[in-house]
Amino acid sequence: MKTLKTQVAIIGAGPSGLLLGQLLHNAGIDTLIIERQTPDYVLGRIRAGVLEQGMVELLREAGVGQRMDAEGLVHGGFELALDGRRVHIDLQALTGGKTVMVYGQTEVTRDLMAARRETGGRTIYEARDVVPCGMKSDEAFVTFEKDGETWRVDCDYIAGCDGFHGVARQSIPADCLKVFERVYPFGWLGILADTPPIHDELVYARHERGFALCSMRSATRTRYYLQVPAEESVDDWSDERFWDELRNRLPEDLAQKLVTGPSIEKSIAPLRSFVVEPMQYGRMFLVGDAAHIVPPTGAKGLNLAASDVSTLFRILLKVYLEGRTDLLEKYSQICLRRVWKAERFSWWMTSMLHRFDEHDDFSQRISASELDYFVSSEAGQKTIAENYVGLPYEAIE
Repeated sequence: MKTLKTQVAIIGAGPSGLLLGQLLHNAGIDTLIIERQTPDYVLGRIRAGVLEQGMVELLREAGVGQRMDAEGLVHGGFELALDGRRVHIDLQALTGGKTVMVYGQTEVTRDLMAARRETGGRTIYEARDVVPCGMKSDEAFVTFEKDGETWRVDCDYIAGCDGFHGVARQSIPADCLKVFERVYPFGWLGILADTPPIHDELVYARHERGFALCSMRSATRTRYYLQVPAEESVDDWSDERFWDELRNRLPEDLAQKLVTGPSIEKSIAPLRSFVVEPMQYGRMFLVGDAAHIVPPTGAKGLNLAASDVSTLFRILLKVYLEGRTDLLEKYSQICLRRVWKAERFSWWMTSMLHRFDEHDDFSQRISASELDYFVSSEAGQKTIAENYVGLPYEAIE
């Protein structure tokens, strides 16, 4: 068995693992990232594209914000289309000037990969049988196989940034974790197309036929979604059927502006809310999707991962620079306070904007009335806006 050494071993080379690695590297803390997939596979994942202001600032702090600032689209608001009625949520006016950035997760990952190569950070791709070990001891380590050889990475701490299906959480004894989960009876059918956006801001549409979202990746590339039954198949949806259904769910003035084209990518994403507590097991810390999943309605998934990264980075900074090992046990409770607030907002947005076939007429009316109350009140709109731009990161003291 061959041996490597590092201070922080990071499992997973997605955006959260790469961002944590870059922040720690810049602070002089050595990291090694271990990823089971190829770089091309990681970059091929089509994911979120709306970044909270906190994440935007964190990417700048990591020194990887140049292309984002040049090519990303700053949005000062978004639209709600409620059964044909359009309501503008003015994020800047309601939050004292805060905004969000439309910049695809793939591009964030690409920027982080480039920065890691340029700074000489070590990343091992196509690692097989990755296993975190010794998390409850004084000698944590990770083992894996690569090109027929077995490796051991000795480290101080392990960051599990390997997603919902990764090995990090699965390596924690089940009786040490409490799982909270809600699975929704529908999914999002999404397509990517090289067409101009229907509007200069995102449009969230509530309609009797189901939810729709008009999003974008750039001024020439769009991302559209439709609520579909959980058991639906992509094969049942031609491009023509998708565009026709999208038109049906949008206000007429927006539907007339829709420019269609062949889809580049088409997929159905299931919707679930998921949280595991605690987010720490000894010397291993769960980050992002390894610990929590939100339905995408509130654009919180990637952003929650970034706030986990910020919390862990600032704790480790104080550990290595000030010897503050007492802060390590606070990681989970600090993260979970923000996680549950984001879970609540994502659940609320999902509940308000989607059609639930199992709800009776009374429940449907209550939902519509609640949403109408929020959008008709400045206080209600402010609540939506504050959550959408992202709640502040908690200070580490």
